[in-house]
Amino acid sequence: MKRLLSTTLCILAASLAAPAWAEKADRDQPVNIEADSLTVDDRNKVHVFEGGVILTQGTLVIRGDKLVVTQDAAGFQNGVATAAGKGLATFRQRRDGTNEYVEGEAERIEYDSRSEKAKLFNRAKVTSGGDQVTGHYIEYDAITENYLATNAPGSKPGSAPSRVRAVIQPKSDGGQ
Repeated sequence: MKRLLSTTLCILAASLAAPAWAEKADRDQPVNIEADSLTVDDRNKVHVFEGGVILTQGTLVIRGDKLVVTQDAAGFQNGVATAAGKGLATFRQRRDGTNEYVEGEAERIEYDSRSEKAKLFNRAKVTSGGDQVTGHYIEYDAITENYLATNAPGSKPGSAPSRVRAVIQPKSDGGQ
């Protein structure tokens, strides 16, 4: 029973790994996780899903080769999705109140449920409504709905591969 409760808590924790800028109704949906294997460390509150991991909850889909969910003493969860080799971990979720989706990819995607921040590391890209931001590191604060994007640490200013890039689509004025 304890192991079942722990696994259930893990699945709930993994659902918190979703960036909060998205569909609010997703929070009320069941979380489904598919993986080739699951390792549970009840004592340390660590759950490791490995092999073609797919987490779905409503419109949210997170994919990676590995998903590690930890819980701190206060009950807050952290999720880390990673990809193997040259692959990228990804997420996709519908934005609240629209038919647009927010999509992101990076070598590593972290979510902290205490601060409600999503962090994307290495080859990071976030796309929303045709707008796109790329950089070495992208942080999204779900509370303030602000982005921070930076180039690779230690890179030389002006070097093309390390620069932050943004593409912002023009917004219509409602047909006037």
